[in-house]
Amino acid sequence: MGMLFEIVRLGLSDLRLHALRSFLTALGIIFGVAAVITMVSLGEGSKREALLQIERLGATNIIVRSQRPAQQAAQVGGQQTSFINVYGLTRADLEVIEQNFQDAEAIVPLKAVGSQVLRNNKAQTSQAFGTTPAFPLVAGITMESGAYITPNHMDEEALVAVIGSEVKKALFPVEDPVGKTIRIDDKALTVIGVMAPVGLSGGAGGALIGRDLNLDVHLPITTAKAVFGDIYVRRETGSFSGNEVQISEIYVRAPSRERVLGDASRLERILEVRHSEMTDLGIIVPYELLENARRTATTYTVVFGAIAGIALIVGGIGIMNIMLATVQERIREIGIRRALGATRQHVLTQFVVETGVLSAIGGLAGVAFGVSLALVIPMLPELALLRGLFGPDTSLATEVTTWSIVVAFTVATVVGLAAGLYPALQAARQDPIVALRHD
Repeated sequence: MGMLFEIVRLGLSDLRLHALRSFLTALGIIFGVAAVITMVSLGEGSKREALLQIERLGATNIIVRSQRPAQQAAQVGGQQTSFINVYGLTRADLEVIEQNFQDAEAIVPLKAVGSQVLRNNKAQTSQAFGTTPAFPLVAGITMESGAYITPNHMDEEALVAVIGSEVKKALFPVEDPVGKTIRIDDKALTVIGVMAPVGLSGGAGGALIGRDLNLDVHLPITTAKAVFGDIYVRRETGSFSGNEVQISEIYVRAPSRERVLGDASRLERILEVRHSEMTDLGIIVPYELLENARRTATTYTVVFGAIAGIALIVGGIGIMNIMLATVQERIREIGIRRALGATRQHVLTQFVVETGVLSAIGGLAGVAFGVSLALVIPMLPELALLRGLFGPDTSLATEVTTWSIVVAFTVATVVGLAAGLYPALQAARQDPIVALRHD
């Protein structure tokens, strides 16, 4: 045991005597481990952001959306100067869905209204929807100020509105909008609440929902029907076009995740009976997309990790090269040690210890470097010097995982030891007489 400690001490002493060489030898392992941790953390961070955005749509939601059929969309470019497109969900569809999904946690319709939302001389394209008090439940909406639509507003067909955070910024940049008036086309509505910001303006969630919820204006669906009707008109120079859509979207919230896919299939079969080719409807199932996103993101994480792992192999090759050179430099030292009684096993152990310590220290330094990079990367878009390289909404999400640290460190140590084993064997096989004669 004493001999083993002495061998370890000699190995560590040699590394300390050649500190710069030891550091340069370990650089390959350091960068390799850091690359693995950083790449995996970027992959995991991107996966987390994508999954969160899809989760915000509601993992138990099934969304049915009215969409203009391709044939009707093509007519817009034709020579017809005025027309009304009739398509999409109807109130009868809503009644059938309610009858067939009586155990659903919530069934919430939305109805698009108006062409513009205005406040004094400020205007923006309408993204106004009539809906029910249950919409915050299915969309995960919370209130920043004021209150949401209530059953009383529904019963009274009240001219009230709840606006999104971006609508507040655009129309009420310096004042509290609650109690103030906005107009949807020529209809005046009183603002009763402001929705808290919703992170769906970009990425997977925004693409799926088809709009930024922060630009929404919500009013009672009874008001939408009574005051605005079913026809949405867009006027252009010399012509106008209109869409007659009774219901724009329906959210069906299943009782549990286990029921989502089965309920979605049943809902699709029901709607196919009423809309034979389903050309004017689309069905979004966030849970199905969530599972697909998980599988895809996991694949990318493994690929990123494997690519970064190549750096570890390169680091191992670097260790082998340096250790082979070290053996050549220390042939005379090996001969002296053998002449004084050291066995081949002792020489082999010394060089393996040096390689193992280099790999372990390089692995630990790589872990520290990789974790630091993963923590710094999300801050890069905010740095003044780098702001021009990123878009205003760019985010670099990272998530350091324990398994990536453990795997990177373990692989680094194993690769380092494996790379150092051949030089150690070369050293142990030196003939003592020949080694003593080496200059």
